[in-house]
Amino acid sequence: MKYDFKNNKYFRWGLTAFLTIAASICFYYLLFHGNSIKTGFHTITGILMPVLYGLVTAYLLTPVLNYIETKLLFPLCRKLKVKENKKRNSIVRGIGILITAFLFIALIYSLVAMMLSQIVPSIVNIASNFDTYISNFTKWISKIMDDNPDLGRQITLLIDKYSVELENWLNDTVLTKTSQVIMTVSLSVINILKGLWDFIIGFVISIYVLASKEKFAGQAKKMAYAFFEQKSANRLIKSFRFTHNTFIGFIGGKIVDSFIIGCLCFIGTTLLQTPYAALVSVIVGVTNIIPFFGPYLGAIPSAILILVVDPMHPLNCVYFVLFILVLQQFDGNFLGPKILGNSTGLTGFWVIFAITVFGGLFGILGMIVGVPIFAVIYAAIKAVVNTFLRKKDLPVETVKYSYLKNIDEEGFHQLDSRLQRDHEIKDQVDFEQNKKDQEEKNVGEK
Repeated sequence: MKYDFKNNKYFRWGLTAFLTIAASICFYYLLFHGNSIKTGFHTITGILMPVLYGLVTAYLLTPVLNYIETKLLFPLCRKLKVKENKKRNSIVRGIGILITAFLFIALIYSLVAMMLSQIVPSIVNIASNFDTYISNFTKWISKIMDDNPDLGRQITLLIDKYSVELENWLNDTVLTKTSQVIMTVSLSVINILKGLWDFIIGFVISIYVLASKEKFAGQAKKMAYAFFEQKSANRLIKSFRFTHNTFIGFIGGKIVDSFIIGCLCFIGTTLLQTPYAALVSVIVGVTNIIPFFGPYLGAIPSAILILVVDPMHPLNCVYFVLFILVLQQFDGNFLGPKILGNSTGLTGFWVIFAITVFGGLFGILGMIVGVPIFAVIYAAIKAVVNTFLRKKDLPVETVKYSYLKNIDEEGFHQLDSRLQRDHEIKDQVDFEQNKKDQEEKNVGEK
């Protein structure tokens, strides 16, 4: 006789009690032994870092490989009337991986070559002429102080105050910890070399992952249907597919967008004869990957650099700032929407919220991936809320709740206000536009 565990109330009570106790123990250790858990987590991630590099690299290169196979190699095989079989597919996959790896290595080489040919000389030039820049900057400050005696006295007092504090800090902290500084620098060099080695191993791993990506995906789906009910497995796979589309759409689009902005910045700064145009353009392009705050994070240090390098011509800095403002308006209102579209489905508030929270938790990496991660969380919560609303036979459109007073047996009761009437048309237009964007996105996914 088969015992029915699923419908036995004592079994359900026991399972609930076990899960509650297990969750309480995990919460206790997380709360009072967080440092040990954090240390163990860092140890495990340090060991698995090459594998993580390989998985991330393979994930980012998968769209490139798919494009090469579907748009170039398979059409070429059909044109040459090559018989479709397992051997042909293996050869196509091998050639596709070779082309993808070549493009990836060429991209890395181009970036390194640009750094060595443009950025490194710029940095060396800044370092070699640092005394001259400081002297010019000091003369500029002195001229301002001569023209404004009161301001000059205040600045002199501040300089004297902080000069003493800086001298004490150098004597008490830096000079007494020279050995620690040397050790820190040595460890940094070792970590850089280790990171480079992990990246090389990760790239090799990514080749194997790309070669068998369909097999890995099939194994994951197989496990989903083995451990979950069919409906739950379908929902899980759909969620992963949505997560994949969100990440690829946002990260890939943001990289393309930032590359274009960097190129446009280099062209503009070259025409404006801005000092160190290549270095400034790389800073602006790289920081542009960070949503919302990125343009400012890149523009502020670049503007300070331009002002320090050539303080006698402050208009160069002003022209650069104005150019960056125009460039970011172009990016935010035209280029970005064309490339990214509505890939996340988040409003401006939630974008800032995601960047702030994930940036505080995980630093720069969190600021970059925080938006797509939060978009997935937001979509999951939205799906759960809509499911409960449908079970109650209630509408799921947010616009119908914007000016809601209450719901009773007679139906919806809206607030009778001029504000509602003024915004009803706008809300309806926004709703129709969001619906249209979602339909276009669904068509694109199919």
